[in-house]
Amino acid sequence: VQLQACGGGLVQEGGSLRLSCRDSKRTSSNNARAWFRQAPGKEREFVAGIGWSGGSTSYADSVKGRFTISRDRLKNTMYLQMNSLKPEDTAVYYCATARGIWATVQSRDYPYWGQGTQVTVSS
Repeated sequence: VQLQACGGGLVQEGGSLRLSCRDSKRTSSNNARAWFRQAPGKEREFVAGIGWSGGSTSYADSVKGRFTISRDRLKNTMYLQMNSLKPEDTAVYYCATARGIWATVQSRDYPYWGQGTQVTVSS
């Protein structure tokens, strides 16, 4: 398995979680990476993306100001710090590695995916 995500769980509204995702492919440190999520009955959606160097980040409007994406290129690991969680953040969260160096919001630009980790926010 190339990508392994972890850190999900059950948290109360207003709480925090930190997801992490390690990519075992060494050369992926030169690729953009992103987090997507999929709630029951809904399509998979972009959450946050980060460019190859970590200097460029982008967020879905629904998570701006609450979530922070980061990466450690030496460890080939990406993180998603989620604060002020809301029930509508409940979903399976997937990490992905892009073909290119800049993150995009389109899932088709990411050929490599992790297995997903469940995040449940109770009200």
